[in-house]
Amino acid sequence: MTASAQNAWYLFINRIKATRPIDIIDIIVVAFIIYNVIGLIRQTHTAQLAKGILVLIAVYVVAYLTDMRMLKYLINGVMSFGLIALVVVFQPELRRALETVGRTNIFGMQLFRSRSIATGDLRSRWQNAVVAICDAAERLSDTQTGALIVLERQTNLSEIIKTGTMFDSDVNSEMLCTIFYEGTPLHDGATVIRDGRIISAGCFLPLSNNLEIGKDMGTRHRAALGMSENSDAVIVVVSEETGIISLAKNGVLIRRLDRQNLFNLLDSDIVPPPAEENKKSAWYTRLWRKNNG
Repeated sequence: MTASAQNAWYLFINRIKATRPIDIIDIIVVAFIIYNVIGLIRQTHTAQLAKGILVLIAVYVVAYLTDMRMLKYLINGVMSFGLIALVVVFQPELRRALETVGRTNIFGMQLFRSRSIATGDLRSRWQNAVVAICDAAERLSDTQTGALIVLERQTNLSEIIKTGTMFDSDVNSEMLCTIFYEGTPLHDGATVIRDGRIISAGCFLPLSNNLEIGKDMGTRHRAALGMSENSDAVIVVVSEETGIISLAKNGVLIRRLDRQNLFNLLDSDIVPPPAEENKKSAWYTRLWRKNNG
């Protein structure tokens, strides 16, 4: 081993000895954040914007190293308000990320969640609702009847619900097919399902600004994608023109689903886990309530 290699090895060993446990935790946390940010970018239309930002940073580095004063001045001017621009451009993604943090369980507690339904009852409701939604989607697809069904999860959709006609009904395929029948006044809007029950119909959803949406997809698909970009809701869409069944979640549209594929997706995303998996969570919740009066 040469002297330079020996020195490098000793330097490496000394650095390892000097590393504190908190430094390892720091690296893991930063790596976790970077990994999730990259995953978020890859799942949405922000990938092209992220590439543009990286190109801008690369140009700035080159300008700095070569002392190109005019170019540095120009890029500095752009970056001076770049943070505000990023907040505006990435607003749906930032909102979804903050909502994800807000939904994180702390010792099994879902903070700020007002609804309290027994896990077994809620699971049974959603199981029945998922089957009914799949049956209705298949029937609506066969008749090429357009449909837009929003399944509320953790993000409260009260503002969306208020735009429609209030319901309080079990979810069954006959009810959904009636709502979306072309002759009814509610068929053009979205139906919102909360806790396995139809809560509102004829609702208006925010439209997505995603320019990559295909021309063969209409307002229903844009509304479904917009809703999934602004909340954690799962949205089922049936195309009026083609009868194709699609599902939107987390800003991504999954197309050309049959009944079985739709059922598998809804069952994994919507139906709560069995009560046995929540026993530990319930124990922590009871302990927290006891300690906090």
